[in-house]
Amino acid sequence: MADLKNFAEQLVNLTVKEVNELATILKDEYGIEPAAAAVVVAAGGAGEAAEEKTEFTVVLKEAGASKLAVVKAVKELTGLGLKEAKDLVDGAPSNIKEGVAKDEAEGLKKSLEEAGATVELV
Repeated sequence: MADLKNFAEQLVNLTVKEVNELATILKDEYGIEPAAAAVVVAAGGAGEAAEEKTEFTVVLKEAGASKLAVVKAVKELTGLGLKEAKDLVDGAPSNIKEGVAKDEAEGLKKSLEEAGATVELV
């Protein structure tokens, strides 16, 4: 029974490329049309898509103790006016920027955290 469990674990952990190769082997060498392979490929593809997220939203969770510094940072990072930046900080949690690349999102997060804010990337 342990061998079957090990085999099942190996199947579940196959990459999309490996699943396609397995489907080809089953079809060509054994004459088996693996309809279930499509389900595994779909599940594997979804997992890889989640890993390859390319756009992020920078969310200000709270301003923290240094609210003025956070307002200034938001103003500089977003190009908003002082009142708009203050309103954004006062309305936390709020989105600072949406649809930004990972590097930019991490840079924004770092800058805001250095100003004293609590920030999350979604």
